[in-house]
Amino acid sequence: MNCRIRITKSNILLTSLGFGCLFLSTVGCTAQKDLSKIADKQGGFPYTVTKESEKREMSSAMKRAFTNYMGPRPAANELFSAFKHTPLKGFDYHNGDGTISRRDPSKVIFENGKYYVWYTHRETPTPPMGADASTETIPSTDWDLSEIWYATSEDGFTWKEQGVAIKRPAKPQVGWRSVATADILKFKGKYYLYYQGFMEASGKKGDYCPVAASYADSPDGPWTAAEGAIIENGKEGEWDQFAIHDPNPFVHDGKIYVYYKSAFNRPNNLWVAGGLAIAENPLGPFKKHALNPVLNSGHEVSLFPFEEGIAALTTQDGNEHNTIQYAKDWVNFEIAAISSMMPTAAGPFIPDAFTDTKNGRGITWGLEHFVNAGGKGKSHTILGRFDCDLSLDVDDPDMKKTAPLLAPEVYFSQGLSKKQMERILKK
Repeated sequence: MNCRIRITKSNILLTSLGFGCLFLSTVGCTAQKDLSKIADKQGGFPYTVTKESEKREMSSAMKRAFTNYMGPRPAANELFSAFKHTPLKGFDYHNGDGTISRRDPSKVIFENGKYYVWYTHRETPTPPMGADASTETIPSTDWDLSEIWYATSEDGFTWKEQGVAIKRPAKPQVGWRSVATADILKFKGKYYLYYQGFMEASGKKGDYCPVAASYADSPDGPWTAAEGAIIENGKEGEWDQFAIHDPNPFVHDGKIYVYYKSAFNRPNNLWVAGGLAIAENPLGPFKKHALNPVLNSGHEVSLFPFEEGIAALTTQDGNEHNTIQYAKDWVNFEIAAISSMMPTAAGPFIPDAFTDTKNGRGITWGLEHFVNAGGKGKSHTILGRFDCDLSLDVDDPDMKKTAPLLAPEVYFSQGLSKKQMERILKK
């Protein structure tokens, strides 16, 4: 038997390769007679699972079910949910010709008897044409030459667009090329929008942009831009030297916690991870956490307070994509659940995002985006709504199902490319 050996302080861990078995022993692979003693003592695993079941000798896989999650099965795991998706009413996309795009919704907040959301809004003469073809009026990417707009709703399904919140400032101010991916903070009676401030056409050099901010006395504005960048890019050679995307602010322990993402490791395999910056005041100065990155996966950053810690919807990029993660201390995240059809660029409705809660109640809905709404030559993004049960105050068994039944056409739409088919047929 081929075993891989790892010596630790108290034992030698032997992992057999090719058989999928894992044994712990101070001297070697556990003898069969020892396994027999365990079986004689406790019998087979019980049909009805109780708290006593957790005390048994178990395989690593079964032990994880009791120790790594809030419940041994998804139905009992408060941080597991399936997701439902609904189109929104009230937004016009110019017949889907690619000249209008809405993406990257902020958190949803409830003020003045209605819901508010902010988002990236691009309205240009043409769809995105790439970095080399971009001009002062032709966008390089879907978020180039954008502004921050906002909309309101009475029910979360039908929205009324209110217009621009943050315009692009004059060159060379931060964000002169594009302002995008906003998120909202309410702190001591004032409102703050954090967003990416692009200093060049996206795609030319690592999406270079720091975080900018504006503030107001009302969610309807008017908004006053803070001077310069609020959170700067990292130093040369650091993981976030070119970009700090998706600023996501919360109030925790009386401070402002802003989570963000950056992409790094170019020109090798791209790595996208999440960081954290903390400040005493909304406009800084911010100090980046010493353990950054604090998330090793995920594209857009979407988090919410949960119990005494914070949870993260970790989608798309990385080894831990399609997971819901949890950090009791707001820094050290662990996988709390694995899900599917998770919302992209989720902007949840989080009633306690800014209350400095020590007992976060979770989320049940929010907005998201779909980047593949346009066909070839008509690239644009649309907003949608997601619903879930990641709440301590809701019990929806249908949201705890792990196998969504999708039409065959959904799977067939993910068919082989022409290149892949040619490779297979050559054999």
